[in-house]
Formats: sequence, structure tokens, C-alpha cells
Amino acid sequence: MGRQKKRSTMWSTELDDLVRGASGGFLFGIPLLYTMEVWWIGSSIAPVRLLMALLLTFAIVFLLNRTCGFRKTDTINAVNAAIDTIEAMALGLVCATVILVLLREITLQTPLNEALGKLIYEGVPFTLGVALANQFLSDGDREGDSPKQSGEGDLNATLSDVGATLIGGTIIAFNIAPTDEIPMLAAATSPPWLLAMMAISLIISYGIVFEAGFANQPKRHNQQGIFQRPLSETISAYLVSLIAAAAMLFFFDKLQFDDPWQSWLTQTLILALPTTIGGAAGRLAV
Repeated sequence: MGRQKKRSTMWSTELDDLVRGASGGFLFGIPLLYTMEVWWIGSSIAPVRLLMALLLTFAIVFLLNRTCGFRKTDTINAVNAAIDTIEAMALGLVCATVILVLLREITLQTPLNEALGKLIYEGVPFTLGVALANQFLSDGDREGDSPKQSGEGDLNATLSDVGATLIGGTIIAFNIAPTDEIPMLAAATSPPWLLAMMAISLIISYGIVFEAGFANQPKRHNQQGIFQRPLSETISAYLVSLIAAAAMLFFFDKLQFDDPWQSWLTQTLILALPTTIGGAAGRLAV
């Protein structure tokens, strides 16, 4: 029984580490995924340059892991750092693959060399995000961090979260909305992929705020408010992110009131993915 419990604890810890690393990857890497120049460079770069990019990424992440890996452990020797580096790179590539496939930048028709180039170049910021997650974002058990109580007022707590979501989401959307990537992606996206994008947005948002073990996570679980429960907060925050995404597209003249509703829906849902991640980061701060 004791051995089974220990094994269960090990698997739980491993899952927590992976979720935290993946969440850090999404937080750091998602803006670059909406940059067509990186798609083009990755799809045309020579194999030797791809190898150099992998080696350089390995060296940087290895040095980061020697200081503090993405796992919560006190023992970080060279062997553990190397293993964590390989795992961080693999996790970063998996995260980048999920989003590139979701955005239809990698399909079954994409040539292998082009797909590898995009994955490696886009995987670099994701990998760095995985390695940096524990150093900059983790610390959920800090002394003095106590859950917000209902004395603050349910309405005030809710408005605080709405404001944080709007601020974090708008910062990300502000950098992506003016570009031509959103209309390009919208033209190649079908309804099933939009539904998948909504689901992934909700899953990533939930993981970042409630499962990754970042700062203030215990407080988030116990926060009072109108929608302050993990599932309802995630859904309501996503609705706020949709509003922020649509507002940014309108602000930068990418959408007009006389445009078809399909254009509004498609482009808003596509921009809402990074906006939701930015909103999740904003909620971590309150």
C-alpha cells in the first residue's frame, strides 16, 4: 500500500511539473507563434541552421536548469539538468506543435523539412518558457499568501479579476491584432478547428491559473466572488478575452461593423487564444 501511494505521489508530482512547464511555455511562446516571418524563416532554413538552433537552445536551457530547473527540486546536478533540458525541449516542441496544427500552419500536406523548420524555430521560445516557468512564476506556497476572503466583497473580487483579465489579455492582443496574421489564419480555418481552438484556450487558461502551481494558485482556488470557482472563472474569463480580442481588432481597423458576422467570429476566436493566455497571466497577479 505504501509503495503504491509513493508511486501515485511521484506520478502526481511529475504531472504537476509537466503542466507547470507547458503553461510557462504557452505564456512565453504564444506571441511568436503569430508571426509569419518566423513561419517563413523556419520553412526555408537550411538543416545545419536548424541543428545550430537546437544546440544553442540546449545550451541556454541547460544553464537555466543548472540554476533552477522547471521541476520543484533541491538537487540539480549536471545529469539531472541535462535530463530536464531534453524534457523541456521535448515539451516545448509538443506545445508548439499543438498550436501550429491548431492554426493550420502544419497539416498533413506540409513537407517534412518545412514542418521541422517551423517546429524548431517556434519551439525555441516555448522551450525557454518551460525552463523559466519555475524560476519566475512558481512560488504558490509563499509565506504570507492567504486566500482572499469574502470580506473583500464578491463584486469587488469579480471586478478585480475582470480588470486583470482585460489588462493581461489586451497587452497580448495589442501586439498581435494590428498584424496580417489573424486574417491569414482566419481564411484557412474551418468551424471544427475554431471549436478546437476554443477548447484549447479554455484548457490552457485553466491549467495556467489553477493547475500549474504558479504564484497565488492556492489563493485562486479559494477566492470569493460571483464567478470565483475554477470552472466558472475560466469560462467567464474566456468571455472577457473574446470581448478584448474583438475590441482590439476593431481598434486597429481589422474589423468593421459592416463586416460579415462570420469574419467577426472567426478572427475574434483566433485572436482570443493568445488573449486568453495573457488574461490568465493577468489573473495570476491579483
